[in-house]
Amino acid sequence: MRHPPRSVLLAVAGAVALLGSVSVPVVTASGATPACTVEYSVTSQWESGFQGAVTITNNTAAVSSWSLTFDFAGGQKLGQGWNARWSQSGTTVTAANESYNGALATGASVSAGFLASGTGSNAVPTSFKLNGTTCNVDADPSPMPTPTPTDPPDTGDGVPPTLRAAGNKLVDADGTTRRLLGVNRSGGEFMCVQGYGIWDGPVDDASVKAIADWNANTVRIPLNEECWLGLSHIKPEYAGSNYIDAVKDLVAKVKANGMTPMLELHWSHGQYTGNSAGCSDVHASCQKPMPNMQYTPSFWTSVANTFKDDPTVVLDLFNEPYPDRATPTTTQAWQCWRDGGTCPGIGYEVAGMQDLVDAVRATGAGNLILVGGIAYSNDLSQWLTYRPDDPKNNLAAAWHVYNFNTCANESCWNSQLAPVAAQVPLVAGEIGENTCGHSFVDQVMKWFDDRGLSYLGWTWNTWSCTSGPALISRYDGTPTAYGIGLRDHLRSLDG
Repeated sequence: MRHPPRSVLLAVAGAVALLGSVSVPVVTASGATPACTVEYSVTSQWESGFQGAVTITNNTAAVSSWSLTFDFAGGQKLGQGWNARWSQSGTTVTAANESYNGALATGASVSAGFLASGTGSNAVPTSFKLNGTTCNVDADPSPMPTPTPTDPPDTGDGVPPTLRAAGNKLVDADGTTRRLLGVNRSGGEFMCVQGYGIWDGPVDDASVKAIADWNANTVRIPLNEECWLGLSHIKPEYAGSNYIDAVKDLVAKVKANGMTPMLELHWSHGQYTGNSAGCSDVHASCQKPMPNMQYTPSFWTSVANTFKDDPTVVLDLFNEPYPDRATPTTTQAWQCWRDGGTCPGIGYEVAGMQDLVDAVRATGAGNLILVGGIAYSNDLSQWLTYRPDDPKNNLAAAWHVYNFNTCANESCWNSQLAPVAAQVPLVAGEIGENTCGHSFVDQVMKWFDDRGLSYLGWTWNTWSCTSGPALISRYDGTPTAYGIGLRDHLRSLDG
């Protein structure tokens, strides 16, 4: 995925969309201050459903976690929600706190919203309970109890599985089939070369745990080869050992939360000014059509040596090759993709995918390797024909899709992806859409779920949806309207 300019990122950092609402009155008891109050509102309504919201205020002793329950009185059915973990059993709806908003001091409030289906009068709930205490009535003299934690099951025990390709499946050491499901954590590819830092936003324990709280089991980490290799034009504080140590630290945090780290080369060296050039700079300041022989094999030799004793780390060789934009024919593009060398339309010596597989395996690393196709990894039509040889037989095909790509419909997926997925593991390393919604990625996830395949959403960054698909508006895991789709879907999956 291409990135918005840094000036745009700074302008939109921390921006949060606000939604107006029309409140539906809730009758409260008279007398003393209630132990808790709940305001219920319908913010919009249509023929087959509505969007609702609740605002909860705690008027008694502080609590460290909360759970609100109420009953739908008109046959409504809960859909997705945000700012709480929403569920429905029969007519009873439960909204339990997220990891980031569980603490409610005396007098503090928290809001959450949801979508629901239903026709008819859309009757308003008449009773609300917070941690078992009835709200909107006279206060109970005893404080509200703190409920049993309702966090989703841990995604792991701090030790993610060692994965390998077995036929067309990914399996762990016990032979159990696994899927890579999660998010991209962008920043490591562009911040260092632009001179701003190493990561875009926090990568502390809390922010990584917030990813795990979405029930993600994988985090893809884009990298910059010049920063990793410590080339002289990169600020020393963001280059070489400092950069490598920062990557190792993030990998450790991802693993501590039971998730698989996936390291991927996003931006690389080599001057390209031809068709669809992202920049004219020789340096690793944008996506290039192919990796280069000057630095990329050395980059992967170093990365593989760093992580060859940790087989839980997955290696994704090159983000989005697009030699097809430079070469006269598709056959030349695929040959360039695999074999590298002198490629028509590309002015530097290219490192092919075979060169990069060889560089990794020459270190003794047996880690699972992902290899994306051409057309920004959206075209896998000849992936099987030109697949690199791997002495470890541990390769998977990587694919990217956005709503604006060429192969962005089920007809293409059935004709182009299904044959690949029948022979090797298929991982959609990036899925996303630029609509600020999630109807397209919902289709992608269903197609991949039906076939037991893997996918990761782009991206766990707080950008404006108009400048790039951003899953979150805050690094505590608050989803955007687009991110709600991936978050709620991951939480609906087992394990």
